[in-house]
Amino acid sequence: MAPSIWQLLIVLVIIVLIFGTKRLRNIGSDLGSAVKGFKKSSSDDEQDQSAKKELPEDRKDN
Repeated sequence: MAPSIWQLLIVLVIIVLIFGTKRLRNIGSDLGSAVKGFKKSSSDDEQDQSAKKELPEDRKDN
């Protein structure tokens, strides 16, 4: 049984009352920064691995 829209709104209001809008905004921005850093790191790793595949066999040991 899925929660109704009213139940979700009540939970949201309680969360805002407990944490406050400023703290929730900080948590959101921190979470966004973490996801952005993770995606950047993942793409950098993929680029490094594709660059290693392009090297000739005798140069991989360097």
